[in-house]
Amino acid sequence: MRRWLGGERSLAHLNALAEERSLATESGRPVRFVPPGAKDAYYEVQVYETGRVQTRPGSLHDYFNAMAWLAFPRTKARINAMHAAQIPLEGGRRGRLRDLLTIFDEGGAIVHCDDEALLSLMRTFEWKRLLWENRERVRQAMRVVVVGHAVLEQALEPYLGITCKSIVVGRDADSDSAAHAWLQNVRPGASPRILAPLPVFGLPGWHAGSARAEFYDDQRYFRPAAVKSQVESARQPLGASTEESPGSAERDAG
Repeated sequence: MRRWLGGERSLAHLNALAEERSLATESGRPVRFVPPGAKDAYYEVQVYETGRVQTRPGSLHDYFNAMAWLAFPRTKARINAMHAAQIPLEGGRRGRLRDLLTIFDEGGAIVHCDDEALLSLMRTFEWKRLLWENRERVRQAMRVVVVGHAVLEQALEPYLGITCKSIVVGRDADSDSAAHAWLQNVRPGASPRILAPLPVFGLPGWHAGSARAEFYDDQRYFRPAAVKSQVESARQPLGASTEESPGSAERDAG
């Protein structure tokens, strides 16, 4: 894994930015980025109760997590509060709602779009029609903001198949406020299926292959609508694994 050496990526600098922006959990604790401590099975509870976000020196995964806190403070605080509220109810097993939260936290994206024709193509997995035949319309009418810190890390060394799980909001909405509002309306029994898959590597201009029509014919990466019934509309909050600690599969999912 790539590493950083002090400077703008140091914990001191991240904490200066956090203090400048008055970053806080929903419990009112100031968010501070700290070196890893004792292994804690309930990472999200620890963050909620103390505001201390364990951040491994040299880990770009953790660095992008810190950057997500800085860029999407309300969204990250809401995700953390929802985790903390659910954990005592789960008996040590992560349920569907926390799966949803983890997937969005690690691999989520916010699709800003009011064009119903484009959104219909997205929801029915008609990727070639969306990303090739309507590529100029996508450029003009659809804006994608990546929230997931695992995806941001993967984008440093991009590969075919990187996919986000997304929500859809208005074209001109503020990303952080819109995602926070969406999360507030998620039903307690919601599952990851309410998040719409989006093959971000296929967005026009993202990958060199996107300049060719046949790029979008590879169904290994641009999966067809055969599974579309499993995904509900992402515009509304159409809305179990063992608890793990920072640095575990839960943090690295996505």
